[in-house]
Parts: sequence; C-alpha cells; structure tokens
Amino acid sequence: MGAYSDWRILTDKQTGVILDRIMVPTLAQMRQDETPFTGFLYAGLMMTADGPKILEFNVRMGDPETQAILHSYDGDLAELLNLMAGGAGGMTRPKRQGCSVCLTLAASGYPEAPRTGDAISGISEAEATGATVFHAGTKRDGQQLVTSGGRVLGVTASGDTLQSAIDKAYQAAGKIQFAGMHYRKDIGQKGLKRWS
Repeated sequence: MGAYSDWRILTDKQTGVILDRIMVPTLAQMRQDETPFTGFLYAGLMMTADGPKILEFNVRMGDPETQAILHSYDGDLAELLNLMAGGAGGMTRPKRQGCSVCLTLAASGYPEAPRTGDAISGISEAEATGATVFHAGTKRDGQQLVTSGGRVLGVTASGDTLQSAIDKAYQAAGKIQFAGMHYRKDIGQKGLKRWS
C-alpha cells in the first residue's frame, strides 16, 4: 500500500555487508552454476542483530518500492538499463540523495473485490504539486479516466527530508478523487520513529 526511501536506512558499512555477504556471492554462485544473471536482482532483506537475512529475491523491479527508489534516483536510468541489457551494467550504487514516498491509492472493495469503473479526477492537480502519479489500475472510458483494478494509482513525491517527502505525497494524494478511494495514512511513519 506504499513505500518510502530514505538514504539513512542503511549505513555505508551495512551496504558493504549486504554486497559482500549476499549479493556478490549470489551472483558468483549463479555464474558457477552456469546460470549467470543479467537484470534487476532485488533482495528482500530483514536487518537483524546478526546482520542482514535474506527473505526473498525478485528478478524485477517491484511496486511500489520502485517508484519510491527511482523518484530520487540521480542517475540516468535509460543508460543503466542499456548497460544491463548488454550485460555490462555491473552493480551500481546511486548517490545518496533525499527521500521519497509512494502512496498506493486503492479502489473501493480492495483487496477482496475491487470495484472498477469509478471516474478519476485531480491527477493534473496532484502532479502540479511536484509529485509523480503512476498508473496501475486505470483505463480510458471515452474521455474519462476510470478505475480498472484494485491498486489504482501510485502517488510519489520526494523531499530533502523524509517528513517533507511524506507531506508532499499526502498533499498530492489529497488532490485526487474517485469514489471509494482509500489509502494508508501511515506510510513513512516507521522511518520517522527510527530517527526521532
């Protein structure tokens, strides 16, 4: 239902441990097994007192994490994707820069039985605040944009601090309307508690 990205989540030391103990050995083993990997290798981790523990790997960019991560990415994503497609991308690490929050706006009845066909308005107004609105469960019905799935929109905003990114994302989400729209009101709060 949402995600946040804050450069303070991992220290340089923790990032090094993740690369050295999880990512590099995983890629090396895949090469050794003659199944080399090219693309996005997304590691779902749990940080414990004994260090990072792997929960899952995905070989794609996930939603809504990707929106939060890439909204404040300072590199050239097209260049990175091109390098990866050619097998030359390697592991890159973007510069630490700001914070981002993505809110998932869900349809009435989500997740059990999402209603579709509800008219959506306010996207231009939301984007005028500086947010980016990603479409997930939308379609055109004539000239009207309507809901067509459970997870309808991802409203993403960035800021210099996590609090400012949260404020901007919720301000933008408040500009959007469709019948039965709902979203969590606590996205990013765990991060704020971490550094308060």
